Amino acid sequence: MMHKRWNLIKENTPATDLLQKDLNINRCVCNILVQYGIDTYEKARQYFRPQISQLHDSWLMKDMDTAVDRIITATRNKEKILIFGDYDVDGTTSVALMYQFLCSIYDERLLEFYIPHRYKEGYGISKMGIDYAKENNFSLIISLDCGIKSIELIAYAKTLEIDFIVCDHHLPDITLPPAVAILNPKQKDCNYPYKELCGCGVGFKLITALTQHLKLDEQYYLKYTDLVATAIAADIVPMNGENRILSYYGLKKINEDPCAGIKALIQLAGINSKLSINNVVFIIAPRVNAAGRMDDARKAVQLFIEKDYTKALVYAEQLHSDNTNRKEADSSITEEALAIIENNSLLINKKSSVVYKEHWHKGVVGIVASRMIEKYFRPTVVLTRSGEIVAGSARSVPGFNLYEAIHECREHLLGYGGHFAAAGLSMLPENVDLFTAKFDEAVCKVITDEQLIPEIIINAEIKFSEIKESLYKIICQMEPFGPDNMRPVFIAKNVADTGYSKIVKEQHIKFIVKQDNISLSGIGFNLAEKFTIIQSQQPFDIVFTLDENEWNGNKNIQLKVIDIKSAANDSLF
Repeated sequence: MMHKRWNLIKENTPATDLLQKDLNINRCVCNILVQYGIDTYEKARQYFRPQISQLHDSWLMKDMDTAVDRIITATRNKEKILIFGDYDVDGTTSVALMYQFLCSIYDERLLEFYIPHRYKEGYGISKMGIDYAKENNFSLIISLDCGIKSIELIAYAKTLEIDFIVCDHHLPDITLPPAVAILNPKQKDCNYPYKELCGCGVGFKLITALTQHLKLDEQYYLKYTDLVATAIAADIVPMNGENRILSYYGLKKINEDPCAGIKALIQLAGINSKLSINNVVFIIAPRVNAAGRMDDARKAVQLFIEKDYTKALVYAEQLHSDNTNRKEADSSITEEALAIIENNSLLINKKSSVVYKEHWHKGVVGIVASRMIEKYFRPTVVLTRSGEIVAGSARSVPGFNLYEAIHECREHLLGYGGHFAAAGLSMLPENVDLFTAKFDEAVCKVITDEQLIPEIIINAEIKFSEIKESLYKIICQMEPFGPDNMRPVFIAKNVADTGYSKIVKEQHIKFIVKQDNISLSGIGFNLAEKFTIIQSQQPFDIVFTLDENEWNGNKNIQLKVIDIKSAANDSLF
């Protein structure tokens, strides 16, 4: 089993002391709050009691007034408006949000939405989409979650007398597209205070401004917080600032009054309990993404905008079916990809992985790359045949710049794009071996041995005596969790087995362990290979998060164990 580095964050003692004095709660929690930037009573109050009123003024965003004016002009002049978005969760929720809002203030017959086909048109603004707009007399396109890099295509639209309003959150280049308005807080000269909105978040700010301009009730935009929370969760953007406020209220809406489409997805997934952001990430998001991966993402928008629950259920079943097909493809391709490495001793100890089979489904190669990293933890590229060319997806390990490594191989590529952690690329079939060798060379040149060992960030050491219901309740109030506000990870040292811990379902460990005569139970998924540490009858250290287990109506705090090591092991950190 893969060795992991344990990294215990050093406590900021003075700041923790001050916060504990102000809040009068568990010191361990105060230590973690300080790590998350919550170091005063006022910040803690806003953190634990998020308010919609804490959202920033939408009009602070560069070009917001221009965007609102252009949309109002379009409605006055009875222009046709096309809502254009990406095929992933962020894109489809953005389009559903904008389309429904404009339907509520404008003639539905003059509105349409457009989602590019992943394989026929590729990512972002497409020429096919612009040509469709021209053929059908659309004079305004509002793009969501894409467009910031589409300089030539938006210039092309301009020659056809089609205006663009770009709502995007991806990092802009120095040259911007010639759109009428660009809403993107990451623009250098944009004064909007919060920079980490997702595409749907930017769209939400636009409909907020439109609502205010038209002097309508705030429910005109607040009714879509369930879509915004779904996008925030799926796009893995930081869970702080406005994202946390929007997720908090969006999650509340998902649990109390979701749109028919989300309700249908929850029903099909068989969830009867309250949903967390984690459920949204692992249950709702994959089903929505599967539409674009396996077929056409247009049905995801149709699901989100459908008011009739029975009809929404039909769309949800289609997404559910796409997701089942996606899982089958993902599972079989992952098996084949891992076998390529395992059956070749020369590949086992390399610092990178490049695997290629002509028949693999291109909709899941990115997921397969991520699965391979779980097993081998090294920069990975998974390739398949797409017509006359080879195309694929690459994924990185934390801290390693994947994009730079692929850039080094550009002489063997037809095209590539992406960022630090993930990328897409294409090449001629005869260049696969040349690319593989060059990529490994580029990786070996800069990757460190440390980057090839997965790291567990531990927030705090805790004693079993501190793990009480009151502590667990405070941790629950720290939700929704996500990047920059992760569920706290604890370490407990010198824990002993009670003699009742056991392996369950061949892969997992059911823990019943004690520290200073206090016993706690827990579950450690895929840790069965480490059961010998428990059997040694020597003290060991465990890293875990806190969870609640419900059995026969009784609720108990349990440890969700991430890793274990012998307490005698000096190389823990």
